[in-house]
Amino acid sequence: MTDTDWNAVNIINPQGQGGWLLVCEHASRRIPDALGGLGLSSAAGGSHAAWDIGALDVAHALSDALDAPLVAGDISRLVYDCNRPITAPDCVPARSEVYDIPGNAGLDDARRQQRYDQVHTPFHDAVTKVRTSWKPTQAAPVLVTIHSFTPVYNGATRAVELGFLYHAQPAAAQALLAVEQARGRYASALNEPYAATDGVTYTLEKHGEAQALPAVMIEIRNDLIDTPEKAQAMAGHLAESLTRAFPAPNSEAAR
Repeated sequence: MTDTDWNAVNIINPQGQGGWLLVCEHASRRIPDALGGLGLSSAAGGSHAAWDIGALDVAHALSDALDAPLVAGDISRLVYDCNRPITAPDCVPARSEVYDIPGNAGLDDARRQQRYDQVHTPFHDAVTKVRTSWKPTQAAPVLVTIHSFTPVYNGATRAVELGFLYHAQPAAAQALLAVEQARGRYASALNEPYAATDGVTYTLEKHGEAQALPAVMIEIRNDLIDTPEKAQAMAGHLAESLTRAFPAPNSEAAR
């Protein structure tokens, strides 16, 4: 095992001056060698259970389009889910939807704490570092977390294509939803397919709402972004929606 094998985070364009700070917690399906692949089948290791398919490609393209800093996870959420506190039962899941995670079964508190220290702590330290050193040109910057979801979950088909989530303060999510629904391209909804009550807004609250920073979580149905070409197209669409919803003070859209 090497130190780089446990690298938990990648920071892209930290000096970006656009009005958005991008976070992608579930960007990677990589599992450190020491964990023996957590005993997963190849199907499980490549599935949405291990990572948010397409989310990193969208986040990278948004970072380029918006000149925005991006903090992206570099270890699978099955090792430790960076969008969960250590008190969450599913921060190190023993089962995810239809997949058992043998390497997480019977994990004791000491090993859960070790995973937290190796994955959660450096990831969130990086978000804090980028956020506190960030000097965007926009007067009212926004935290945006990028996620994807499977079209079928536990046998239920999901019709929604884009979801905009908030923790306790809805203004940013509502603003983005209003723009998206007016554009009429994708089936979009507020707090779908998840909501704060599902325990999915930990990062959003920790680095956004708790810091008095407008924040929105974008959930994208992964069949819309499961190739680089699709992800690039989605990023272009979302970049336009974001700039309309949160225009720079001196832009045409703000007038």
